[in-house]
Parts: sequence; C-alpha cells; structure tokens
Amino acid sequence: MLKRIFDITFVIILLIPCSFFFLLVSLFIFMVSRGSVIHWSKRVGQKNVIFLMPKFRTMKIDTPQVATHLIKASDYLILGGGLIRKLSLDEIPQLWSILTGKMSFVGPRPALFNQDDLIEQRTNIGVDQLVPGLTGWAQINGRDELSIQEKVKLDHEYLLNRSFLFDLKILFLTFEKVISQKSVSH
Repeated sequence: MLKRIFDITFVIILLIPCSFFFLLVSLFIFMVSRGSVIHWSKRVGQKNVIFLMPKFRTMKIDTPQVATHLIKASDYLILGGGLIRKLSLDEIPQLWSILTGKMSFVGPRPALFNQDDLIEQRTNIGVDQLVPGLTGWAQINGRDELSIQEKVKLDHEYLLNRSFLFDLKILFLTFEKVISQKSVSH
C-alpha cells in the first residue's frame, strides 16, 4: 500500500516538471517523423497480463515489434531518437501507466509480449507476480548490456529483497545512471 501511495504522489509531483519535456519531445517528434508521437507497446504486466505501455516513439513506424537487441536499432531510429532514448525522455509517457496502476516506479521492466524466454523464466521464479517498473534492479546493473539470464537473476534478487528503502535506493541510482548516461547502447 505504501508503494502505491508513493507512486501516485511521485507522479503528481513529477507532472509539472515533466510536462515541459512532454511538450518539447512531442513537438520534436511531430516535426521530424510521420506517425503518432506516442507508441503504445504491448507489454507483459503483473501476473502476465498484457497491457499497452506508452512511450515516445523514437523508432520509425515500420520497426519490427521485437526487443531492440534483436535488430540493428540505429537502422530504425528517427532523427534525434537516439538522444531521446539515451536521456530516457522516451519513458515520460509511462507516468500514465504508473498513475493507472499498470506499472510502478520500481519493479522488473515489463517484457514485450513476444519475449517468451524472458516471460517464462520470470514466471518460473515468481517475478511475474510483481508490478512492472519504470526502472528496476536490473536496469541499474547493466540495462541494455545484460543477457536475459542476468536480467532474470537480478529481477529475482529484487523479488527477494524488495522494500521501500530498496526502491528508494534504485530510484536514486537510476537518476545517477540517467545523468551519467551509462549502460545505454541506443
């Protein structure tokens, strides 16, 4: 319950400063690329329920719906898309998912609907019972550089050790990673 109260309160606090970036990024994407500004990605949520997760669209509209490590992402990025992703500005629309309870600020990142190996491994160890997060223990320990097995191991560590203080630590370390732009390959 404390986690949900924190999520709602923190979203409300972030709405004002993030609204400037939301407007700026929306306008930029609208000007440089055809198609919608927001991409609604099919993701796996708590208890393996599929939900639509919003992100700023940084890829061309014909990009395959697969994990970015399975394609040469640079071939599909829109103008400025790499920078938007590197600064994690593409994640701002996910505040909506947090507000509606589909996501939390901290938890395992929601898998794409077709990442069967990741979904199966998480389900086998109970990680599927967690609400997915905007950031998580795996993200601050390697993000794009981790194998699926390493992500699942770190997600399991989070499951076993989760607490409000651990979540605050992860949020602090996420902020530090975003500022330093470490472990973001595209």
